[in-house]
Amino acid sequence: MSSSHPVLSISHLSVNFGGLKALSDVNLELRRGEVVGLIGPNGAGKTTVFNALCGIVKPAEGSLSLYGELVKWPKPHQLVDHKLSRTLQGVGLFPDLSVSENVMIGAQRFARSNFFSSALGRNGKDEKKLQERAQSALERVYVGTVSERRADTLSYPDTKRVAIARALVSEPEILLLDEPAGGLGAQDIEWLNGLIRNIKSKTSIIIVEHHMDVVMSVCDRIYVLNFGQIIATGTPNEVRNNDAVIEAYLGTHSKARS
Repeated sequence: MSSSHPVLSISHLSVNFGGLKALSDVNLELRRGEVVGLIGPNGAGKTTVFNALCGIVKPAEGSLSLYGELVKWPKPHQLVDHKLSRTLQGVGLFPDLSVSENVMIGAQRFARSNFFSSALGRNGKDEKKLQERAQSALERVYVGTVSERRADTLSYPDTKRVAIARALVSEPEILLLDEPAGGLGAQDIEWLNGLIRNIKSKTSIIIVEHHMDVVMSVCDRIYVLNFGQIIATGTPNEVRNNDAVIEAYLGTHSKARS
């Protein structure tokens, strides 16, 4: 059960790309211990919300509160200081590095020296600590046995698991999952659902996902975006049966499946 205390609150967020309004007056709240889904058609603005949170795009308007305090929109290098982490749609592993080294890069806030030099073994004390954290994160997502393999030798489902391990190794309080189920089969999706349920007690999660079985299974609340605006919010059942959502995104078959 999630607490009513918000760890993240977005108020009146708007983002413009030239003359195009990509997001307009978006309000979103994430409570402690909660999984929030962000769904909508392609181009609705879901990834733009993540990019605003991560400093990749600059909001035209809007404010952000983290852990109850109003903060400036963070720059990418400040995410770890805000205990916020993100996975990418394209996984984003370094193919020439080992699995362990890829995950160690995500643990930069625990290193006293430059995190790249630490991750690549130029500082013995930091390297050992980061290796231990990386191995623990890999075991958490059930790929502890592949730590010494090169990232480009992994199966696609394992690369997704390693990407999640890299996001978790910094021990974030807020985790942004960008289409984690993309390209996964039924067995791996079942694993993903279980992982999300297990980690949400310590890490609040926002998930952007097109796989509706995942969204409806793991989310406590869902926000629906269409043309850059929130058109609905509620529990999975409420969203599944919302006429505006069905028309814009889910399709008429959703009521039959509820």
